[in-house]
Amino acid sequence: MENKGVLIGAIIFVFGSFILMIVGLVYESHKSKQMRELAASITTETRPAVATAPRDFTIYKTITGDDGREMVQIPEGPFWMGSKEGDPDEAPDHQLYVKTFYMDRKEVTQGEYDRFVRMTKRAKPFVPVFEDDISKIVKPELPAMGMSWSDADAYCKWGGKRLPTEAEWEKAGRGEGKRRYAWGDEFGTGQANVEGEEDGFKYLAPPGSFESGRSPYGLYDMTGNVAEWVADTYDEHYYEKSPYRDPTGPEDGSHKVIRGGSWRETPNHARLSKRFQARMWRTDSTIGFRCAKDADEAKATRTSR
Repeated sequence: MENKGVLIGAIIFVFGSFILMIVGLVYESHKSKQMRELAASITTETRPAVATAPRDFTIYKTITGDDGREMVQIPEGPFWMGSKEGDPDEAPDHQLYVKTFYMDRKEVTQGEYDRFVRMTKRAKPFVPVFEDDISKIVKPELPAMGMSWSDADAYCKWGGKRLPTEAEWEKAGRGEGKRRYAWGDEFGTGQANVEGEEDGFKYLAPPGSFESGRSPYGLYDMTGNVAEWVADTYDEHYYEKSPYRDPTGPEDGSHKVIRGGSWRETPNHARLSKRFQARMWRTDSTIGFRCAKDADEAKATRTSR
């Protein structure tokens, strides 16, 4: 009898365990179904990203230079230049004051530069090294590149303009604040043409391709595409002794400043405060330019017309 009781107990235990297992499986199945339904509801209720409202740049005056290109007025006033978080030659970050000037809204294109070459009989741009078929970057609608500092300076003078100073360039790109990029502090895909093809361009992009990447004054491609020659001679320690009003860079030196990064640079190297430098005769597939003009000269030109 004792053995019979043990047998019955064992059967009841096994049967009970089986029932508990079935109940557990049913519960887990029900729980899993609820989780799937919850996930589905979350997916269904997800709202599309709200598009950023286009910024109004019409508050800034514009003129047309002698080369037929649109320029934007950059108002006088103070702004912050440099960065204490970048390379040594970007420090110290310091406040400057620049007078009103005008800056090209877009980088000079190859078609525009070719017109200058034909009218002045100047030598055509030269790119000494490019790892791919050169025809991929030689097109009228793409930014001008392959010219030396002297070539860029000559074009601007031909157009009744000049190269911007390094301080003017940085103010036009970042406004009065300390933003890292032309549009803000965070780098996003589709805001500038930098290293890689995620932005839609392997090499050069037509100037003005990135609407969301415009500067506070509405200038295009102040971050990426081609880096840009400016007027200043390079000095690693210039920020330590720079005058407060309208600095023009050191008088002596063998290298000129290049700003803005290019299609070959990483986002970190395309920061607005990042400084590059090269000898005046250097030509490269990553270096282009845009021009500037004094406000009083622009006013005199309009009056004479």
